[in-house]
Amino acid sequence: MPAVSPDIKQLLTDYDQLHLIAAAESLTEDQVKDLEDQIRAIDFDQITAARESSDSSAGDDAVPRADNAVAPATVVRPPVSDEERLQRQKDIATGNRLLADGAVAVITVAGGQGTRLGFDRPKGMFPIGPVSNMSLFQIFAEQIAARRERHGGSLPWLVMTSDATHQETQDYFSDNSYFGLDPQTVHFFKQGSMPAVDAESGQILMNGSSSICRSPDGHGGMVTALDSSGLLQQLADAGVKHFFYHQVDNPTVIICDPALIGVHDRIQSDLTTNVVRKVDPMERMGVLVDIDGETQIIEYSELTEQQAHRQDDAGNWVFWAGNTAIHVFSLTFLQSLVADGCQLELHVAHKKVPHVRADGEPVDPSEPNAHKFERFIFDALPLAQKTLIVEGDRDREFNPVKNATGSDSPETSQAAISRIGREWLQQSGINVSEDQVVEVSPATALDADELKQKLEAGSVTVAQLTK
Repeated sequence: MPAVSPDIKQLLTDYDQLHLIAAAESLTEDQVKDLEDQIRAIDFDQITAARESSDSSAGDDAVPRADNAVAPATVVRPPVSDEERLQRQKDIATGNRLLADGAVAVITVAGGQGTRLGFDRPKGMFPIGPVSNMSLFQIFAEQIAARRERHGGSLPWLVMTSDATHQETQDYFSDNSYFGLDPQTVHFFKQGSMPAVDAESGQILMNGSSSICRSPDGHGGMVTALDSSGLLQQLADAGVKHFFYHQVDNPTVIICDPALIGVHDRIQSDLTTNVVRKVDPMERMGVLVDIDGETQIIEYSELTEQQAHRQDDAGNWVFWAGNTAIHVFSLTFLQSLVADGCQLELHVAHKKVPHVRADGEPVDPSEPNAHKFERFIFDALPLAQKTLIVEGDRDREFNPVKNATGSDSPETSQAAISRIGREWLQQSGINVSEDQVVEVSPATALDADELKQKLEAGSVTVAQLTK
């Protein structure tokens, strides 16, 4: 009969969690060891503090925070004057140089499944190309390959997975020969996980006699995962100074946009955020704001309808700057977060969590029954010494795939990809109808100028881009 370690028994006794080893006598030695490893990975003090903080502040904190918020005071906007256009060209030149020097790496956050899309696989495998049917992952891989060819730099690609997506994502890349990329330049690292806790009793839930109910710790777990994987130090040693960060659901993101990289470097920003104008005050986007002189994000769920519609003295929306989840981090800032323990705030969400009781009976709740915990990467904003907000081109850069139907769906995202392709063809002097389906893959061209050159050279034809 396998024995549970005395230190584990004492730990669980101290936190009233002895039910976690109630079935230990029926487990194999390997199962007991695995269960002990899961238990040791739990920070009980942190979870307890997060629950208590959530219970004590529920409903009290959101209103003052929103009421104290003002629109961000400093935003780098699209250039309109000759002076601004000249500065943008200088920033692009700086970004190009940094990319050529191998000073930039890409982080793709890809821990989620495509469940909301009716796609029971990692979301990055979702087919989105309106002509090619290529996946999100392939679109990003082709962008990165094209950037490497254009700039000559190494441009390492870091893909953050989760327990649910890690192996399948690795297999997908392997099965597709890494989409032509050198496997040594693509790095997978897995975000951490947090246990689910019964909302009433505070007891950690189990999904089997030797398995704790766990869920990903959110995109804010990136810093810890990057450090624990050894990749942060590895890339620092390789000369990387900036990390371009994006989420896996946005196929039109301009990966490592030289203008964004360049202005981030010029300002010596710790954390730069790309924002776009919300189309409606009630749009479900987090917004960048200033609160007591600090740059922060307020989630849409924190705003009442009246607050969301608030205007400044000039009649502009206060909450206009929608977060695209496109960021640039400096290496030194990420290193400072590691030195401070990477302890971004834990957020508590009330969710339905299927589990098993101590007697082994399964429970499938019909109502939220548990607390899940996660960290948000944007909670790093107030910790930065210098932040930067850059307004992007929404139509070009932000067309995510979040919902099965309606806004931010495969239909709207594919329509955007097609629209961008038509616009590029029109800039090349080619007339195409508004209902023509077009797709310009990154392997063909990264921008309208490159497409025009290839069309004029005859290396690309319109027929290859349409259906």
